[in-house]
Amino acid sequence: MRLPDKTSDIEDAIAGIKDCDTVMIGGFGVPGTPMTLIHALVDHGARNLTLIKNDANEPGMGIDHLLQNGQVARLITTHLGLNSHAIGLMNSGAIKVEFNAQGILAERIRAGGAGLGAVLSDIGIGTELAAGKQVVEMNGTPYLVEPALRADVALIHADRADVFGNLAYVGTAQNFNPLMAMAARRVIVEAEAVLPLGGINANDVHTPGVFVDHVVELKTLSKEYAVVQR
Repeated sequence: MRLPDKTSDIEDAIAGIKDCDTVMIGGFGVPGTPMTLIHALVDHGARNLTLIKNDANEPGMGIDHLLQNGQVARLITTHLGLNSHAIGLMNSGAIKVEFNAQGILAERIRAGGAGLGAVLSDIGIGTELAAGKQVVEMNGTPYLVEPALRADVALIHADRADVFGNLAYVGTAQNFNPLMAMAARRVIVEAEAVLPLGGINANDVHTPGVFVDHVVELKTLSKEYAVVQR
């Protein structure tokens, strides 16, 4: 069986994102954040987006460009502390923000990728994080019901991809990227290098290509999208 070549122009890859879509964006601060795909989404212009990302990056970086462009209606995250602009938007009511403990956010995404409906956790019991959430009791212990998270699209940064979409990450870029690649209906990857099929040793594959729909090679992009991965 001949495996498909999933390499794509960045505009074609982003084109299917629609207004009101839920978009997962990988990264932990800068490492693993798909900066170039974010810029392409800004140019594309889809609005009223729900973003799921560990953090809001810093002013003038990463998803802050989407926030500044008024494309975000809701942000599901763990903290905004490095982005005063995001904090201002939240305080003014311009965007809705749902906070999660960091491990809970990761577990909700993992559950979505595994086909689970929710996870149970005692983290946040008796705090503001429990407000409005269902509580169940097991063996005399109360647990919060944390619904699984899935998305219409995931934007991922990888160090290497092959043409089928097998991915390898480097260092702390192995944070939310592998989880999100399993939890979205469509997965778009920016990769520093795209190799022929078999160019990544099977033992080095962190995300199998069956989860990936589009692969964009960063070094082939025009200056318009040549964003430095800082």
